[in-house]
Amino acid sequence: MIIGLLVFLGAHSVRVFADGWRRRQIARLGEPAWKGLYSVVSILGLALAIWGYGQMRLDPVLLWTPPAALRHLVALLMVLAFVLLVAAYMPRNHLRARMGHPMLLAVKVWALSHLLVNGRLGDIVFFGAFLAWAVIAFRAARQRDRAAGVAAAPASTASTVATVVIGIVVAYVFAAYLHIWVTGVPAVAMG
Repeated sequence: MIIGLLVFLGAHSVRVFADGWRRRQIARLGEPAWKGLYSVVSILGLALAIWGYGQMRLDPVLLWTPPAALRHLVALLMVLAFVLLVAAYMPRNHLRARMGHPMLLAVKVWALSHLLVNGRLGDIVFFGAFLAWAVIAFRAARQRDRAAGVAAAPASTASTVATVVIGIVVAYVFAAYLHIWVTGVPAVAMG
């Protein structure tokens, strides 16, 4: 799991810690080849991290038992995470315009919420690694935006409403039908 996390999050940290090297590789290889290589490394790292996470769950080391009431808070936080995830891809929404990098914010909320309801050592390492990475990557992205003078794109109310509605629907579908398929663990009932 740790090797997979290092590979996946390391690949996603190249722009944060070695942007000059990254630009040189893109110039040398070409953007399509760089994206292909980056994608292969990322997929391999994520697959290894997920496999390792599954293996960790077979022989868990329990550090604490989360209160059951936190599961309801996590359900709400996950709705927010899905809305932010949709905001990263929906053009002209106010969330993206205001926050700048809603995908990284979605990862932060996802990781933090899962830390609240999982008390095993492997969970803390897995979700903690994603949370730490998202905090660092968000800060670096905001600094790049300020340095480049990036201004928020114009946003529309209709696009924002669509973002929120789609995010809520996707959160419900994931919690009700896909979470158990993806993770093997049921999500908190949302209805």
